[in-house]
Amino acid sequence: MTTVRLILTLLGALWGSCWVNAQSQVTFERDIQPILAKYACNSGSCHGKARGQNGFSLSLLGYDSAADHEAITTEGRGRRIFPNSPDASLLLKKASGQVAHGGGKKLTLDDPNFQKLRQWVIDGCPKTPAKTPKIDRITLDSSQFVMNPGQKKSLQVTAHYTDSSKEDVTHLTIFQSNESGLVSVDNNGQLKAGLLPGEAAIMARFQERFAVCHCLIPNPVSINPSVYDSLPRSNPLDTPIWAKLKQLNLAPSALSSDPTFLRRVYLDIIGKLPSPVETRTFLEDKSSDKRVRLIDALLIRPEYADFWANKWTDLLRPNPYRVGIKAVFNFDGWIRESFRQNKPYDQFVRELLTAKGSSFRDGATVLFRDRREPEEATTMVSQLFLGIRLDCAKCHHHPFEVWSQDDFYSFAAYFARLGHRGQGISAPISGGEETLFTAKSGSVKHPLHGKEMSPKPLFGKAENISEKSDPRESLAQWITSPDNPFFARVIVNRVWMDLMGRGIVEPVDDLRATNPPSNGPLLETLAVDFRKSGYDLKKLIRLIATSHAYALSSIPNDTNSSDGRNYSRHYRQRLRAEVLLDAVCDVTGIPEAFDAMPPGSRAVEAWTFRFNSLFLDSFGRPDPNQDPPCERMTETSVVQALHLMNSPEIQRKITAEDGRVAQLIKGNKTNAEIVTELYLHCFSRLPDKTELLREESRLVKSKTKRRESVEDLLWALLNSPEFVFKD
Repeated sequence: MTTVRLILTLLGALWGSCWVNAQSQVTFERDIQPILAKYACNSGSCHGKARGQNGFSLSLLGYDSAADHEAITTEGRGRRIFPNSPDASLLLKKASGQVAHGGGKKLTLDDPNFQKLRQWVIDGCPKTPAKTPKIDRITLDSSQFVMNPGQKKSLQVTAHYTDSSKEDVTHLTIFQSNESGLVSVDNNGQLKAGLLPGEAAIMARFQERFAVCHCLIPNPVSINPSVYDSLPRSNPLDTPIWAKLKQLNLAPSALSSDPTFLRRVYLDIIGKLPSPVETRTFLEDKSSDKRVRLIDALLIRPEYADFWANKWTDLLRPNPYRVGIKAVFNFDGWIRESFRQNKPYDQFVRELLTAKGSSFRDGATVLFRDRREPEEATTMVSQLFLGIRLDCAKCHHHPFEVWSQDDFYSFAAYFARLGHRGQGISAPISGGEETLFTAKSGSVKHPLHGKEMSPKPLFGKAENISEKSDPRESLAQWITSPDNPFFARVIVNRVWMDLMGRGIVEPVDDLRATNPPSNGPLLETLAVDFRKSGYDLKKLIRLIATSHAYALSSIPNDTNSSDGRNYSRHYRQRLRAEVLLDAVCDVTGIPEAFDAMPPGSRAVEAWTFRFNSLFLDSFGRPDPNQDPPCERMTETSVVQALHLMNSPEIQRKITAEDGRVAQLIKGNKTNAEIVTELYLHCFSRLPDKTELLREESRLVKSKTKRRESVEDLLWALLNSPEFVFKD
């Protein structure tokens, strides 16, 4: 018994000694991969891109350590490392700049990381033993910093391992700021605040783990707390907005004027300018609740459906030359009818994701006529309805998130049994009918190891799938479940951006830990209310439009002129291409003619982008050859300004014999009445005294050419920022 104990004791001591040596030994996964990532060796611009660099390829950011170890130690006839003569190793000589290296000199000979690389080569390039503790998470020394303008702070990153050990890994961590103009961060985790008040999120990445901290830079001029206590709270959305402004010492702008609010809410809800009669009626109304009543009235107008459906056609509607003209016309009709019914958003999404039947009869099926392969459907569905961009995970581990290739192809497996019967795609002209159905079999295989993947949600649990059921039904149920936080957040963020000019998360469909919301409580308040409303989009729009924050003026005050993220004022937006064209038609009194559309149709009613319109192209409608979802560019351009000034089509509308100007001249109106009428049409307001006197005097001086001078005035109004922008 004593002998057995002695043997066990000796074995334990020996094993412990080996364990200590293993722990102290430099190994690949734990020690070398972080160095390769820190110095961007495995980045997308270097050896981590698809085909590598100069014959040397690594996995992007080190997601595949086995392949990387093999690439370093065995590829290239083993020329990259020489354990018997480590200083002759190409890996070390290129990294230290001793021989020509396209990536430049990365390390000095006395750098601790170089010495670690060298020791690894001396030790024979060992892999990390399987029993070595794995990294569990990383933490920052603080999740939030409050900084003064110009102040510096240092971040510290700690790695926590599965054996409860810790290690300071700041020197090997990759840092990134989402607002480098507000708070910058260098390679060593040194933060530097800018001179403007605001907030930035700092991402720290070590191996495949992330941590985020928020840096607040309050306005140095303090504001009395009573200012925030006295702010109106029209509905639950105002409270988190005022709380954030209080943190940053930003005072909100004043309330917008009635004409500004009127034009804003018309354009936001129905995508149309109010008529002069509607404007006068609203401005003459002295009741205290007229703004709320106006919002309610607009939400039941028929124009609402076409305007909001037009937004979703960017995201869903494919190229008719690819999937067929009749199919796209049918799909467009299904989308518009859904908005006319005010179909609950969760029902809208479920019908899309589980669509079956004929592409000529069942419009929603056209989504899968276009996105035919499981991988194609995966990227679109995850981005639109979850705000999760899985594109990167198709080829490698997502560089800024937790999603892996396994996650991507397990999600894609939900679409594996989607069957197509009939004429397929025959681009550039597809015309045949196709029927979508649930096939008895179908699979998705992992591209690396060829394993057949089973349908699995990205997180949580989904309903079990039987042999007879459609896997998409389980997926649709999981996506639209109240327990799925991403579903409500991504759509409320998108609608908030449409109405407020900037998303709480930007881009609006990129919800991830490393891209945090500018106001988390606000996003959650919107999402919770949306779920409680039964996923009613009209109620969501009403909630936002009736908040006090929505009604703020865009004119900044002394504290918020630099704020572009916290809604201390309204952010002006250029009108959407179709809305602006319709506005030009309404103001000039001359409708536009569109190919394949009935006479008198509006641009927002168009069922395809496949018709010629230099105006719409200039102002950013999607390229008809671009795959949905299409995100429009909202910036202004020289092309847009030149088109408004010089377009022969706009000039013909202004000078038309049956147009607005001709009618005003024939009506024997005074100069003051003509000026007032044009201001009401273009700006939804009355001209002030200075404007009225100025424009009236110009018309008086041009008695012999009165019509021409009125045409010039209308041209000038159409070319003004007040017309082109929604304030």
